[in-house]
Amino acid sequence: QGKGLFATKNIRKGETVFVERPVVSSQFLWNALYNYRACDHCLRALETAEENAQRLLGKSSLVLPHPEQCSIRKDLHQQCPRCQVTYCSAECRQAALEQYHQVLCLGPSRDDPTHPLNKLQEAWRNMHYPPETSSIMLMARMVATVKQAKDKEWWIKAFSQFCSKTANEEEEIVHKLLGDKFKGQLELLRLLFTEALYDEHLSRWFTPEGFRSLFALVGTNGQGIGTSSLSQWVHACDALDLPMLQREELDAFIDQLYKDIEKESGEFLNCEGSGLYVLQSCCNHSCIPNAETSFPENNFLLHLTALEDIEAGEEICISYLDCCQRERSRHSRNKILRENYLFTCSCPKCLAQADDADVTSDEEEEGEGETDDAELEDEMTDV
Repeated sequence: QGKGLFATKNIRKGETVFVERPVVSSQFLWNALYNYRACDHCLRALETAEENAQRLLGKSSLVLPHPEQCSIRKDLHQQCPRCQVTYCSAECRQAALEQYHQVLCLGPSRDDPTHPLNKLQEAWRNMHYPPETSSIMLMARMVATVKQAKDKEWWIKAFSQFCSKTANEEEEIVHKLLGDKFKGQLELLRLLFTEALYDEHLSRWFTPEGFRSLFALVGTNGQGIGTSSLSQWVHACDALDLPMLQREELDAFIDQLYKDIEKESGEFLNCEGSGLYVLQSCCNHSCIPNAETSFPENNFLLHLTALEDIEAGEEICISYLDCCQRERSRHSRNKILRENYLFTCSCPKCLAQADDADVTSDEEEEGEGETDDAELEDEMTDV
């Protein structure tokens, strides 16, 4: 777990604890496969709410009411003139250029499969099918940021703030991310990573041990970033002051829309990329968290919000599990946490359930034996 984050003052339920910008972030490489693109810097959705709904529903004729509640401004979108990577604004394009994009810009080689960066990305796609838990491009942006920086040591120190693991723990994490072939795959990734991005100031990151540590750091600390123009539109519609009948009709439309999307595309998850957040990475886990993360501005700005009153000096805890997983048995919760984060939870809920039988939630319901590996793997897909 992280170092722990404690309240410096009394925080009321619903109050924003902090808003944090990532030191580096990246959208998933698989986004393009689903014809989805976010701003290459801040991950703000580039499609309108209507386009978002049409894609998820598989229905190009869908028309959303109150289109003025969509905040996407396509007239502000800009592309890198050399490689055509798209940004939501001139500000994001400039910010990316100043921090890392000069190193990562493919220019006219964008569609060249032999370019070292393209080879690295293709190898990652072939090794790690969606949903992703981390991205090789997050590591690439870390290197590119240091290579472009005037004060390289400042950035190296910033990245060193994220919690690290022992060699054995790192190996477990990488095995979890890459599967049974992880050692061969990791070495291939390292060689491609070195070919594309080697830098003398970061030579230790390119050694077998350093690369494994870097991979484990991203795998452990990477925070999923969820952006959605449709979600933004729904929140904006919720705030509209409408006559009762119109309100009921709009609410019914939205409820049905989400049901149809779930039927067509599966559970609606707004997870488009990942980032490294210094403060958020310090938050320890609890199965009864007193705070939660969200992305209400439809970009990479992480908001941590109190779920209950938090007193000064009290530890601020989030949940590393989703809502459904938190409702499972203590044994099920800890099995997920051990496999993905390498610790056993000792939060008040787990301590109170310490005498419960060591069976999974499925076993409690069905009265059967141990959950098989395939079921457990399905259970952990979105962790």
